[in-house]
Amino acid sequence: MKRRSLLHLLPALGAARALAQGVAVPRPAVKAIPSSGEQVPVVGLGTWITFNVGNDTQARAGCAQVMRNFFEMGGRLVDSSPMYGSSQAVVGEGLQTLGRPSQLFAADKVWTSSAGAPQAEASRRLWGVPRFDLLQVHNLLAWQEQLPLLQAMKAAGRVRYVGITTSEGRRHREIEQVMGSHAIDFVQLTYNPLDREAEQRLLPLALERRVAVLANRPFREGALLRQLQRHPLPDWVREIDCAGWAQVVLKFIVSHPAVTCAIPATSRVAHVRENMAAAAGPMPDEGLRKRIAQHIEKL
Repeated sequence: MKRRSLLHLLPALGAARALAQGVAVPRPAVKAIPSSGEQVPVVGLGTWITFNVGNDTQARAGCAQVMRNFFEMGGRLVDSSPMYGSSQAVVGEGLQTLGRPSQLFAADKVWTSSAGAPQAEASRRLWGVPRFDLLQVHNLLAWQEQLPLLQAMKAAGRVRYVGITTSEGRRHREIEQVMGSHAIDFVQLTYNPLDREAEQRLLPLALERRVAVLANRPFREGALLRQLQRHPLPDWVREIDCAGWAQVVLKFIVSHPAVTCAIPATSRVAHVRENMAAAAGPMPDEGLRKRIAQHIEKL
């Protein structure tokens, strides 16, 4: 069953009901970036695959509409990378179409073994922003060279925050070493009810070191939702105002004390609105988080 169908078929309260009825939803919950105290909404917008649409005019316009709805529902943090094909240019075109929303928190990455500074500048031009809020070393590629570069850019006021990333559970030991020995503001990693390795060491270390956490691949590029949508929602998820599995997964992720923001990627307006609605309303406590994880593991 499609996510859109679930929104119409499943009753829910609060934000989920408002979403299904087309009524304005509450503003999203926010969390503080530990190194500064600045607050960002707990759900952001990723662009991996979904914004890599090349020169397709209609698809680019659709991405701009996704961004419009994201910002209208209180979103701020948009994440991209030079690795993501045309995604950066599509983001930049969308921002121009929308009049460059002032609330944007622009997060991008350096993904090169050599010339990090020219790549960062090329990315900035594609976005059309005066500077990035966050630059990250993508998948730790040449981090020994790129992280000092980003830190120097931060000291010079050319970027506000710096970080490192990984995905799909790779290189956790090296991520842990960097987090433990270098001053970074953000770490980006994969976390969802099935990919929970980060709970063992990385998320506790993020709390200890006061590092913000971006959770990528919350839906395993859609595979997790396709699996879950073959099963009915348990009645007890209504305790946290969930109208569909996507909201259950996102609420599980962002309710972890160490997670600052989840960054699901989508090219559909209905999905970005559903995702942003998950940022509002009640969140699961530790007991319900365990129940969610155990239930999903069995499906």
